[in-house]
Amino acid sequence: MNHNRLAEILGRFPSLTVLVVGDFFLDKYLIIEHALAETSLETGLEAHQVVEVRCQPGAAGTVTANLRALEVNVIALSVLGDDGEGFELIRGLDALTVDVDSLIIRPDRFTPTYTKPMLRESDGALHELNRLDIKNRWPLPREVENQLMLRLHQLLPRVHGVIVADQTPEANCGVITDRVRQELMLLARKFPEKIVIADSRERIGLFADVMLKPNAREATRAIHGPAASELDRSGVLECGEKLYNLAGRPVFLTLGADGIAVFHEGGSTHVSAARITGPIDIVGAGDATMSGIASSLCAGASAAEAAQVGCLAAGVTIQQIGTTGTASRSQVTELFERTAAAAP
Repeated sequence: MNHNRLAEILGRFPSLTVLVVGDFFLDKYLIIEHALAETSLETGLEAHQVVEVRCQPGAAGTVTANLRALEVNVIALSVLGDDGEGFELIRGLDALTVDVDSLIIRPDRFTPTYTKPMLRESDGALHELNRLDIKNRWPLPREVENQLMLRLHQLLPRVHGVIVADQTPEANCGVITDRVRQELMLLARKFPEKIVIADSRERIGLFADVMLKPNAREATRAIHGPAASELDRSGVLECGEKLYNLAGRPVFLTLGADGIAVFHEGGSTHVSAARITGPIDIVGAGDATMSGIASSLCAGASAAEAAQVGCLAAGVTIQQIGTTGTASRSQVTELFERTAAAAP
């Protein structure tokens, strides 16, 4: 891919609309000042003193933030609780100018939340303490599944593509239940011109007729079961090929610093990761990759071109230390040019 082709693909992003359906979490950071610690009169235990609270959309919300950084329009479809965490999550999505009108609010559900206490020492260093997780550990009601499926049918004509974010480990307790997954697969078969691509921590092998973006662990577990041991490179690639045969649609197997192996009708293609020097922070890199791949596919890119944009987006974000970064179109272009200039 040359500069002009990249500019052509990126130039189409602001005219695109992508539906992100799945598990939106709230990431809630509590900054604790160690020097202000008090002792509770009631228990005698140390009482942490919170001096700053930061909230931002996580899980599917991280993909959404990356899409918006690329200037792609986003519609969010998920199920949130009628609670303060849900209020903060919607406020965060509003700040990103995401269309939140299709969110389903339920008083009988939690808004999934990762609360991350961060202890700040006198020298300014931050140490993450034990995380506090709020998740739904009971199945999604059938009536809510019906609402989700109805909204999928209503929204599909309005979008260029769909990103499926299946982030909840507990089966049928998140948004992408067995019934919702089957409906997504049916819609993908019915509307093959729509880009539908799925990311799933535990169930990537259960998707068919949609594109897949697994990492090495997810691909290995999908083929060899949850107890599978780590495989060498050739073993992981074999899992990616088997996933492609099962799904019948392109598979983007992410390999970290080794880039992406793309399995498609013409065989397989390896796309190298952007060469980065200096310190890196890989948190959120997979979500940046997904945003770059999905946006590019919706813009008419080939699978290999989409993988290259995904690698560039991830290359931008991993240079943002201590935060879940995003990549803008100009940053993607800059990294492309820098990488091209450094090539032998």
